[in-house]
Amino acid sequence: MTRVKRGYVARKRRKNILTLTSGSRGTHSKLFRTANQQGMRALASSYRDGVRRKRNLRRLWIVRLNAAARDNGISYNKLIQYSYRNRIFLNRKILAQIAILDRFALSSIVKDISKKL
Repeated sequence: MTRVKRGYVARKRRKNILTLTSGSRGTHSKLFRTANQQGMRALASSYRDGVRRKRNLRRLWIVRLNAAARDNGISYNKLIQYSYRNRIFLNRKILAQIAILDRFALSSIVKDISKKL
């Protein structure tokens, strides 16, 4: 029987997982089995926390928009409703940035929306 030399595929896979977990402490970055478990856990946590972060940012934008809209004598609900009716398709992030950086621009948007209805 001829001698079989193993290829590099398994080593490459293990090396990729170890580089993924290179910032971990102790055996979580040195030994393959624990590093693999840590890497899977880290990726799962990353996905979950990314979704949570997006959710929290959207809540923050809505709170900021509500405060700015009420300063202009309109509720957040009416602001979004009227902007869609008038085909002003600015998302909540952009509207919240306008509300923080340029209050006069947001008040002119609100006045423009209110005029048309």
